[in-house]
Amino acid sequence: MRNLVLLAAVAACITACSKAPEAVATPPVAKAASAAAPAHAGIAWVKPDGASLDAVFTQARADNKPVFLYWGAVWCPPCNQIKATVFNRPDFVERSRAFIPVYLDGDTPGAQKLATQFKVRGYPTTILFKPDGTELTRLPGEVDAVQYMQVLKLGMGATQPIKETLAAALSATDPAGAALKPDAWRLLAYYAWDTDEAQLLAKKDVASTVLQLAQKCPPQEVEAAARLRLRAIVVASQDTKSALDKTAALAQVQAILADPARARESTDILTNYANELVSVLTRNGSAQHAQLVADLGVALDRLASDQGLSKADRLGAVQAKVGLALQDMPKGGKTALAPELISQAQAAANQADQTTTDRYERQAVIPSAAHLLSDVGLIDASDAMLKAELPKAVSPYYHMLVLASNAKLRGDNAASLDWAEKAYVGSMGPATRMQWGSGYVQKLIELAPQDSARIEKAAAQVIGELDAAPETFYERNRRSLEKMGAQLVSWNTGGKHAAVVQKLTTQLDGVCAKLPENDSATQACKGVFAKSGKSAKKA
Repeated sequence: MRNLVLLAAVAACITACSKAPEAVATPPVAKAASAAAPAHAGIAWVKPDGASLDAVFTQARADNKPVFLYWGAVWCPPCNQIKATVFNRPDFVERSRAFIPVYLDGDTPGAQKLATQFKVRGYPTTILFKPDGTELTRLPGEVDAVQYMQVLKLGMGATQPIKETLAAALSATDPAGAALKPDAWRLLAYYAWDTDEAQLLAKKDVASTVLQLAQKCPPQEVEAAARLRLRAIVVASQDTKSALDKTAALAQVQAILADPARARESTDILTNYANELVSVLTRNGSAQHAQLVADLGVALDRLASDQGLSKADRLGAVQAKVGLALQDMPKGGKTALAPELISQAQAAANQADQTTTDRYERQAVIPSAAHLLSDVGLIDASDAMLKAELPKAVSPYYHMLVLASNAKLRGDNAASLDWAEKAYVGSMGPATRMQWGSGYVQKLIELAPQDSARIEKAAAQVIGELDAAPETFYERNRRSLEKMGAQLVSWNTGGKHAAVVQKLTTQLDGVCAKLPENDSATQACKGVFAKSGKSAKKA
């Protein structure tokens, strides 16, 4: 999920064997799926057609192979980044022969129901399963490709699921964590906490648990210890009751930043969560704050010029530096960014544009570069880069959302809505269209609440495209609908638009009536216009 923090603004607009002793015949479904054209040359991707992976795991048990599950979407920038930097690596292609690689696109039939079953939400999520279906670990989509391959190797060599490893690490009978081997600590340190979805821990327990891991990790495990310490600070930003020792943590972060090797190993955390590290550990205006920002700036500059990192990683380092500067600017103030920072951002964006030739990688890099230009006030340059990319982009409708965001920054609401509408019209795939359509409705309500005819037309189109099948109301689909419903209900506060909301409710009731009576999807459908704003924000 490269550049997760910066790309969240756009998201808001739409919202790793041997043979078994006795071979088992391959089920017809698995054979048919395996015959599908591979998503990337050399990888025998299995593409499920339907809401079941039973055939896949039957084959996995027969072959005694683990299962590698990739969950993503065609348009998703971080997904395209992992395609361009990991899936096309010869060593990944070679390793894929030791597991069953499953390619699950969010727009394929049954995908959203499978997402609920396996608790995958954010694109991309990659999970390694034992042949019997037990989840081994979730792999970090943000790390450097070389690190990803190392963690994949660790996962495939693991003797127990990550859940058991976590329990062992937290064991009261082993307060120093000495019972765990170095590889186990590295798996915990590189676990994809951002896409856990309560598989290991309830959300309320993440901050305290990661803090315990950071405290128990033996200091000689320097790489794992550094990542866990940084991760503990990041999750503390989401927990007001965190027991984090900020003085000790600040000293630890400064030691990590001063060590180029340690900082590079945590590139993903430093680039995606620089603001959180600063806001948790220091008070704005203090000497400690200024020093930490300066130390981070030095480390980020090293990463931005590290030719061993991907273009997205280097660009992300500059984005993080700009984010720190923007965080320190007074709200509503007229303070300008430093000219040298603007020049650095412009040079980084232009270099990314000029040197990125892989079209999958461009789907990840160009929106980020455009965001960077916008963040430093170069909105016209951002627009020009995006418009030039539209004819050759993997999924241009994603870029259109950035154009809509740029227009909004200018105060041109009409242009912002036009780009959002074009993005919806151009979007492809049922889950994607639902997400883009509901996002367009929400943007209409935000920027043109008086245009009830346009809002009604857009919402009616979203509902009109719903397939009256249970899988339509799972995972991202359900959340998109609930969020749209909550916004429409809020728009109708005081009954100002009762007639419109009633027509839309009646239209949706017609879809709900075609669903199986006792299926949970029916209740989800009927609850679209009953969900509170609080529920919708969880999407």
